[in-house]
Amino acid sequence: MKYRIPLFFILVISCLLVAGQSSMRVDAKVDIENRIIQISQEITYKNTSKQILQEIYLTDWANSFRDKQTPLAQRFEEEFQRNFHYAKGDERGNTQVFSITKHNQDILNWSRPDQHPDIIKIELNKPLFPKEEVSIKLRYRIKVPKDKFTRYGSAKNGLKLRYWLILPSVFQDGEWQFYSNKDLNDLYVHPYDIDLNLEIPKGYLVVSDFTKVGENILAHTNQFRFSENNQVDTKLHIINTTNFKTIETDKLNIITNVEDDGLRPEMKALIIDRITHYLDHRLGEFPHDNLMISEEDYLSNPVYGLNQLPSFIRPFPDGFQYDIKLLKTITRSYLENTLILNPRKESWLNEGIITYLLMDYVEQFYKNTKLLGSFSEIVGIRWFHAADLEFNDRYPLLYLNMARVNLNQPLNEENDNLIKFNKNIANPYKAGVGLNYLKDYLQDDEVINKSIKDFYAQNRLKPTTTANFKKIISNKTNKDTDWFFEEYVGNNIHIDFKISKVKKEGDSLRVTIKNKTGKKIPISLYGIKDKDIVSKTWVDQFVEEKTVTISAKNIERLALNYEAVIPEFNQRDNYKKVTTWLDKPIQLRLLLDIEDPYYQQLFLIPEFDYNLYDGFTIGPKLYNKTVLARNLNYKIAPKYGFKSGAVLGSASISYSKQYQNQELYGVRFGLSGTRFSYANDLYYHKVSPYLSIGFRNKDLRSNEKQSISIRSINVFRDRDVSNTIDEPDYSVLNARYHFSDRNFADYFTGTFDYQVAKKFSKVSVTSKWRKLFLNNRQIELRFFAGAFLFNDAKDSDYFSFALDRPTDYLFDYNYYGRSEDQGLFSQQYIEAEGGFKSQLQPAFANQWLTSLNGSFTLWNWIHAYGDVGFVKNKGSKAEFLYDTGIRVSLVQDYFELFFPVYSNLGWEVAQPDYDQKIRFIVSLDFNTLIKLFKRRWY
Repeated sequence: MKYRIPLFFILVISCLLVAGQSSMRVDAKVDIENRIIQISQEITYKNTSKQILQEIYLTDWANSFRDKQTPLAQRFEEEFQRNFHYAKGDERGNTQVFSITKHNQDILNWSRPDQHPDIIKIELNKPLFPKEEVSIKLRYRIKVPKDKFTRYGSAKNGLKLRYWLILPSVFQDGEWQFYSNKDLNDLYVHPYDIDLNLEIPKGYLVVSDFTKVGENILAHTNQFRFSENNQVDTKLHIINTTNFKTIETDKLNIITNVEDDGLRPEMKALIIDRITHYLDHRLGEFPHDNLMISEEDYLSNPVYGLNQLPSFIRPFPDGFQYDIKLLKTITRSYLENTLILNPRKESWLNEGIITYLLMDYVEQFYKNTKLLGSFSEIVGIRWFHAADLEFNDRYPLLYLNMARVNLNQPLNEENDNLIKFNKNIANPYKAGVGLNYLKDYLQDDEVINKSIKDFYAQNRLKPTTTANFKKIISNKTNKDTDWFFEEYVGNNIHIDFKISKVKKEGDSLRVTIKNKTGKKIPISLYGIKDKDIVSKTWVDQFVEEKTVTISAKNIERLALNYEAVIPEFNQRDNYKKVTTWLDKPIQLRLLLDIEDPYYQQLFLIPEFDYNLYDGFTIGPKLYNKTVLARNLNYKIAPKYGFKSGAVLGSASISYSKQYQNQELYGVRFGLSGTRFSYANDLYYHKVSPYLSIGFRNKDLRSNEKQSISIRSINVFRDRDVSNTIDEPDYSVLNARYHFSDRNFADYFTGTFDYQVAKKFSKVSVTSKWRKLFLNNRQIELRFFAGAFLFNDAKDSDYFSFALDRPTDYLFDYNYYGRSEDQGLFSQQYIEAEGGFKSQLQPAFANQWLTSLNGSFTLWNWIHAYGDVGFVKNKGSKAEFLYDTGIRVSLVQDYFELFFPVYSNLGWEVAQPDYDQKIRFIVSLDFNTLIKLFKRRWY
């Protein structure tokens, strides 16, 4: 009898679950060649709420591809994903709805809500009361998009479908929870039962984790019938060739085409068998017989770091990369198909469990695997601290990457508000590290493990929230865990502690710990001797300072968070001496490295550079900057120029102060100095103190930024005996306001600049606007106006406004040939001041200058440009100048060519030495090029 009662209750609950959810019958006819699916669908929707419903909302994410103005298209633009905007109309997808009726053929009025073209609102003919159900019949056709946008869609070998059916949205907490597709893979639906009749062309097969219950072979097509209960996803592939394989285990069957060419099939099978047993042990039984895992599933959220490795580089143990790839992808699908959390609002818990299990799995089966794998053993590489790190150290490291640049966001922030790096990497990793942190604090490994398993068991295939997870943990421990959900999950305030004072009293130590940010979370205090842990004490949460007493026995140093379990913003001030001379030993490292908080580190790296006058320059750079950004940075970089034969170089020191969750986000000040050649055998020295204040939109996905800066540029130049009128030495005070909002389709920047020096003072305004239209045509306009307030340096144009090539007396621009007036280097184009491309006269203005630069698209990356402007010099009339030409924009603002056509000089294309008139933009600076990557992720 003791076995029958639990079984009875399980059967009753299962029946209630089935009776309380939606069901649907779908007849779909697939035209592979034209990417069309004709669908007749009946949805039986049951009102499981306590409210009377007047309307029902359906999710139609296939229609999110219909044009360039949907939320999905806007998301692509925000992340500078060009291919959707420039795609042909036929390459996108859409939904064409023919009719929506009740089961009795009554026509239902329907519409699409504003700003949600992929949602359908159905007005019911009569109210739907609690526990009542209504049947809705739909006839519609979907055009499947190309797979190049999201990896799902039409491919060379057929169709890879996800989010293709129209499904009921969720009514929860008194309102409809519907969301537009934003390529976040976060469709929110409750489990439904489905009968799917699929008709496909001959020569194609269906790969799915649905149960096939029937098959009919016709003359030109094949018909398949699938049936499945408690579904939340309808992924399937209709393809003419397949590399999918089914791996049967005694837990569930994995259908996958995730490959690793270096592994034997039997080893892959053993790995998958181990993963399914591990998940069954850590989570619980999977409710379906089959689980399909495709390469597209993996690539949509890969194991970052491993996915960048070429297939022939295998620094990890045999099977490790395949194992971790599949573990992450299977675990994600396992949870997405069973835990019915709102993925737009509460994705952090699923993401945290995935990362936590990845860490646990590596600790269990690949203990002591290094972050760099076998590379850690290579002479040279093993000298780096990065070679000492374990594989699991990657998770806090990648989260801290965002915290250090003041771009971290709360874990419970809605998915579509997260910047891409946080959504894909930083927040999932912080969530998993947080669960590990909580486990360490509770000092009981099984509390978190059992809580995850119980949460899965109690909420499998039922709508749930993270509040239920919180209750389960609270019931398993006497310790306070509210801090984890309120402070760690609920806000993005940095975690940062330091030991402010240590006092020895007999055989004890009184240790005062300062909470630098006020985040109320516990911190661990360690006693250290020769890097070994002597003692460990958890100090419960406090706001400002707290003093604790511990034994002084065998302790050389004290440390906070010594094992780096807590993702702390700055661990470098976590150490205090007890019996040693220094808080931390000093360490000199070669090349760039990951910081080791146990040491006071200095780095030495060879640095290379090039300019026309010094030639290639090389020298050592001594600095303190690591892979992670830090507030205080300094460097000393002497160099030797092989062409000039001179000692050159630079030095700088700067400090940055960050402000979280406000428009004023950063203040930076510092001092820099450089010495290089500005012409053959002529050198300049520049010393510049500066202060910069940065403002940004509180919405971190916005690219809107503002800055105010003030600096003093002090330049000391060798005098050129052939040009005695140029000022060799000068100082300029420069104040500047800058606004920028750089987006893919809408771009605007504006700058106001004021300069004052002994012999001149001037102001200028620059603005630039760029618009990419729906027809793929782009218009760009740039305006510049500058005027001298006074100018006592009229005998020289060194400080004058330039029409096409600024003199750069502030040494701001990256000229490859700074003083060249002929040859290739003189043709380098810097978009500044007048912004002309043709070299016209007068080339400078010592009174005022205005210009308007414009371009528009001719075809793809080929544009026509034109510049007009007035140049006014003292004692002369203002002269009107213009030029026109062709602009080849290979990578806009980074790699471009300008071919003059017609100007004040006439038809330039017909004039001698035309090749010397061509201008170019080539950006070789690494920090500039990295912006191409960062704008998509940050």
